[in-house]
Amino acid sequence: YMPQSFSMAQALRVFLRGYRLVSWQRLPSAKSLTVLRPISRIASLPLSTSSTKVSPKPERVEVTFIDRDSDEINVKARVGQNLLEVAQENGIDLEGACEGVMACSTCHLVIDPKFVDKLDDEPTDEELDMLDLAYGLFDTSRLGCQVMVTKDLDKMVVTVPSIHRDARAE
Repeated sequence: YMPQSFSMAQALRVFLRGYRLVSWQRLPSAKSLTVLRPISRIASLPLSTSSTKVSPKPERVEVTFIDRDSDEINVKARVGQNLLEVAQENGIDLEGACEGVMACSTCHLVIDPKFVDKLDDEPTDEELDMLDLAYGLFDTSRLGCQVMVTKDLDKMVVTVPSIHRDARAE
């Protein structure tokens, strides 16, 4: 059984129990609502499907960026982020004009040689093609949008080249 009109408090309780309020209807009290049709009963579901344990904070590693002015900037990076995201979240001047879809070379970084072997994967042919368009290319150059942070990269040092070029503009 579902009554046809409710006070505001009753209507809110019904809505939170899984009924959609589809229309407002002015009744004499001017504070009533009409519930036209029920939807799935979501109120019986727990608010969270996880257990009562608090989920652990994402694991972080330390990354040192050497910016265009040769200043060292130490940041904490979440495991699973890419270096472009890490740089942008920490105010490091790394453009990423294509927003990380590997269509430019503005997130070009030079990885410290000690960490190249610890990277999860080798650069793809597409990444190498984009890197060919970058200024100041080194053997350890990578696109920041393609390098994922892992636990093995703790204390990694990356250099932001002093000059960059947007391959999309050519």
